[in-house]
Amino acid sequence: MDIKLAILNYLNNLPEPKRTEITRIHQAIIEIIPTAQLWFLEGTNTSGKVVTNPNIGYGNCTLQLAGGKTRAFYKIGLSANSTGISVYIMGIKDKNYLNNTYGSKIGKGKITGYCIKFRNLKDIYIEELIRAINTELENC
Repeated sequence: MDIKLAILNYLNNLPEPKRTEITRIHQAIIEIIPTAQLWFLEGTNTSGKVVTNPNIGYGNCTLQLAGGKTRAFYKIGLSANSTGISVYIMGIKDKNYLNNTYGSKIGKGKITGYCIKFRNLKDIYIEELIRAINTELENC
């Protein structure tokens, strides 16, 4: 399936208000970097078993895997989860970077080594989230 169509299907099948909120973030990312490579991961492994939530990816980075191998992957990921929305910023080596850089600015989000999670957009400062996404996409 075409990636843009898969993303549209994913967004359209989300329950409200997640559909509207994730669509808003998706559109903001596309406006920031319209030429960013798009990814869509259905959340299943090669056997078809669900292993994660489906997610949209943007940009391109090279991830360092165990054993010295590398893998091409997206730089920014966007996904609905059971409690809200997750924005993944991949390829960060310093596990404290996101929290130190955006933690005091983002609002009521939970920040881990590579993820910004929040219940809904009213809990965070969307401008700061978009600034973080834009900054990290530029660092691809």
